[in-house]
Amino acid sequence: MHEFDLINKYFFHLSKKNPSSLNLNDDVFFDKSQKLVVSVDTYIQGKHFLNFNRPELVIKKILRSSISDLVCKGVYPKYYFISASGNKLNFTKLNLSKISKSLKEEQKKYKIFLSGGDTVNSNKLSFSITTVGKANSIVFRNKAKLNDDIYVTGNLGDSFIGLKVLQKKLFLNKSLSNYFIDKYYKPDLPYVFISSLNNIANTSMDISDGLFSDIEKLINKQKLSYEIDIDKIPISRNLLKILNLKKLKKENLISNGDDYQILFTADKRKNRIIQMLVKKLQIKITKIGNITNQSKMPGLILKKGRKIRVNQKGYYHQF
Repeated sequence: MHEFDLINKYFFHLSKKNPSSLNLNDDVFFDKSQKLVVSVDTYIQGKHFLNFNRPELVIKKILRSSISDLVCKGVYPKYYFISASGNKLNFTKLNLSKISKSLKEEQKKYKIFLSGGDTVNSNKLSFSITTVGKANSIVFRNKAKLNDDIYVTGNLGDSFIGLKVLQKKLFLNKSLSNYFIDKYYKPDLPYVFISSLNNIANTSMDISDGLFSDIEKLINKQKLSYEIDIDKIPISRNLLKILNLKKLKKENLISNGDDYQILFTADKRKNRIIQMLVKKLQIKITKIGNITNQSKMPGLILKKGRKIRVNQKGYYHQF
C-alpha cells in the first residue's frame, strides 16, 4: 500500500478536525495561532543510512534531513528532540562521544538546541527526530498556480553518487569519492534562503525522495501538471565529470533522493526578484520548468525539446 493511501484510509479522519495538521498532506504541523511549526522523521539503518561505521556523519545526515522539513517551509528550526533505539554495540562510549561532538557542531551551524528525547535498547538501530520552529506563516504544499515557474536550489544528484560509492557500486578516484561521500552525509541546506522563501514561493517542499516523485507530491491534490526540462536541472561540475567519464545519463542520476534542496514554484513575475536574491545571498537557484494544465498529465519530462521516459522518478514508501 502506498503511504498516501495508508494515511488517507486509516489516519486522515483522526486529524480532519484539526486544521493545523494540514490534512496530513504537508511536511509539517502548523498552528498559526501559536506560531508553532513541527516536523517528525524516523531513520532506520539499512533503509535511510547504510551502516553505523561513521556515527559522527550519520547523525549529521539525519539531523540535516530533519530540519530540512522546516527550511523548505520558510521556517528557522529552533529546537530538536532525538529518540534512538540501539544496543551497546551501536552506542559505545566512543560512538556516543562522536555523536555528541557532531551534534554540537550542527547546533552551532544551524542555531538549534537539543531539547529532549528518549533511548530504547533494541537490536535494530533507528533514530526519530522532532524539529520545532516558530513562524507567523509557512509556504504550504498544493498551492501552485497554473503557469508558475518551477525552481530548485543547489545541485541535484551528488548524494546518490555518494551512496553508490559507499555501496561499492561505483569506483572513482579518491578526490571524487571523498567529494560525493561528503555530499551524501552532509547535504548543503539552503539555510540562507529561509527568510526570502515566504515572499517568493507559492508552494514548496524539500527534495528528499527524488525530484520527480516530490514534484508530484507537491501538486498531488491539485488539478495541475508540470513540464520539466532535464537539460536545465542543475548538477555540480563533479557530477558532470562522472557523466562524461562513465557515459551515464543525467536523467538516471538526478531523481534518486537525499538532495534536501528546496523545490518551489513562483509566479513568473518573481523571476527578476529571484535573480537578485541569487546574487545577494550567493545561492544557486535554477528555473527548471513550469506548472501546466492537467490535460497534459502525466507530467512532461523533456530533453532537448523532446519528451523522454524516466524509469527512476524517486522513492515511494510502500507498506
